[in-house]
Amino acid sequence: MKNRNPSLNVLDPDTFAGESRAVIDFLAGYYRDVDKYPVQSEAQPGSLRRLLPDAAPENGEPVDGILEDAGQHILPGLTHFQSPNFFAYYPANASTAGFVGEMLCAGLNVAPFTWAASPLATELECVMLDWMGKLMCLPDRFFFSGGGGGVLHGSTCEAVICTLAAARDRALSKLTHEGILKLVVYASDQSHTTFQKGARIVGIPPSNFRIIPTSAASSYGLTAESVRHAVEADLASGLVPLYLCATVGTTGVGAVDPVGELGEVARRYGMWLHVDAAYAGSALICPEFQGYIHGAELADSVSMNPHKWFLTNMDCCCLWVASPAQLTSALSITSEYLNDVSCQETVDVVDYKDWQIALARRFRAIKLWVVLRRYGAAGLRAHIRRHVEMAKWFEQAVKADERLEVVAPRRFSLVCFRLRPRYEGDHAVDALNRKLLNAVNASGRAFMVHTVVDNKFVIRLAIGATMTQMRHVRNAFHLILEKATKILSP
Repeated sequence: MKNRNPSLNVLDPDTFAGESRAVIDFLAGYYRDVDKYPVQSEAQPGSLRRLLPDAAPENGEPVDGILEDAGQHILPGLTHFQSPNFFAYYPANASTAGFVGEMLCAGLNVAPFTWAASPLATELECVMLDWMGKLMCLPDRFFFSGGGGGVLHGSTCEAVICTLAAARDRALSKLTHEGILKLVVYASDQSHTTFQKGARIVGIPPSNFRIIPTSAASSYGLTAESVRHAVEADLASGLVPLYLCATVGTTGVGAVDPVGELGEVARRYGMWLHVDAAYAGSALICPEFQGYIHGAELADSVSMNPHKWFLTNMDCCCLWVASPAQLTSALSITSEYLNDVSCQETVDVVDYKDWQIALARRFRAIKLWVVLRRYGAAGLRAHIRRHVEMAKWFEQAVKADERLEVVAPRRFSLVCFRLRPRYEGDHAVDALNRKLLNAVNASGRAFMVHTVVDNKFVIRLAIGATMTQMRHVRNAFHLILEKATKILSP
């Protein structure tokens, strides 16, 4: 009887090389033409499902046909994060080196969850975390040589959950298990919502999450005094302060919390201090921005995302901890099949399965290694400074137009602005800014999002896409003026 299911030669080197070249050509064409697409997707729910079959194909198809369908049906329905006219959220940088590193990660396809599973993948990760920490001028206590250490996660959310778990277990070692109901987490109204999600996941009651208000007086940074007041009130109620988040470059307005002052408060009350530098951590490789991390020697952990502004393709998040033992104590559970006999006598072996939520993990370190070697510290600093200079120009252009105002101080490459109120008590100003944002995005020529601060609807222009040049920023500004003129016309 004839075999209807012959074995597939799915990793034939010649086929691999040919089909990979086809994908690279496809992507090169996409990058060449990306600014021809509307930046924000115009796809409607269900539009792709109507084009696809109800079930997977019985037989395989050539890659050329698959890429043709991707170009015809998938690309037009994407929001184009690599467009030079993408100014929404925060950047998700791609680069040639990042892609090369991602190819190596995917092609080698190792899973370095223990030292034995891939020794030099683990060692490269340890070295990359030290390289990054030194570039950012982090204190020695976060380096492996200083008793700390780092790990690469997929996102800040993973890093936050892991550090919350470590802080929780450290506190519960001095309390009964029921003490979890007394633990309190503190963050500002500008902190990322991932801290609320993380606190819920590790078992902190939602009623024990404190969102502390900020104001324009502190440039929307979290003040040490406001944290002290909140902590003292909780102590008077018999609660236990657990964890405090300080942010360098908040998502909404790019605010910076005073790390050193908050570190003093955290130390006084025995709290875990985490410094979230997901976006602005990339800028800390530039000496002129390193003052923002002053006081990090008082922190228990620090995180930043190279996949935002560091030319490192998704996904890649650096997490450093001052005490790896506290992290691994909360996250380490092993099985006999993971115990490698040959490593039992090895000193200072890192098993990264004990530094994260999952067991399996990607070889992200090779991607970061390629980016750092290909562009070097000088090239990466130039990349950051180029975007900051563009943001400075946009900020000044907004200030020069009497119809517009900058709402929060610009510190990095994010500018928050809005149409000014036309008169005292203009309650329609938020509606006008919504109309302005919708008109800009509907044009397809740029994409921005908003935030709300001090009960004001504010438009965010976040510069950071790899291919963005000064002309794209100028075009965005002129687009804003064009739409504002129409909206404000009688």
